[in-house]
Amino acid sequence: MVYIDNMRQYVGKPLTVAQKIEGRLTRKKGDVFVRADFADLGSYNNVGLVLNDFVRRGKLLRFGKGIYTRAVPSPLDGTPIPPRGIQEIAAEALKRLGVKTAPTKLERDYNAGRTTQVPGGQLIGVNRRVRRRLGYNGAYMSFERA
Repeated sequence: MVYIDNMRQYVGKPLTVAQKIEGRLTRKKGDVFVRADFADLGSYNNVGLVLNDFVRRGKLLRFGKGIYTRAVPSPLDGTPIPPRGIQEIAAEALKRLGVKTAPTKLERDYNAGRTTQVPGGQLIGVNRRVRRRLGYNGAYMSFERA
């Protein structure tokens, strides 16, 4: 019976690109998405238009060129913000791009007890050069070769 009920949703009009992308967003586990995740759902331009529409409506945030993250309303003023901190989102985005992350020099010194200065959080250690700008709303990450 459940099978027949599930099949009824496919009878009638075919799903639009926006509906397909929205369905995939709800099924995905991570918070970071690259544009290539949706390449099989429509043309390059259609996918871009839908993603820009989701950004405009506050469902997604543009975190970099071709990189998007889920958005939740801010408890202070209701503007869209990432669900986790900017450093965690940037680390996940770099992982999706194939860049390995490591602790920065300041984080290593702090963890070893050589300094009492707490790391600020806008710096990520990477294993190779990163030419992308990752961030949102004027807050961007910096990268250090680790």
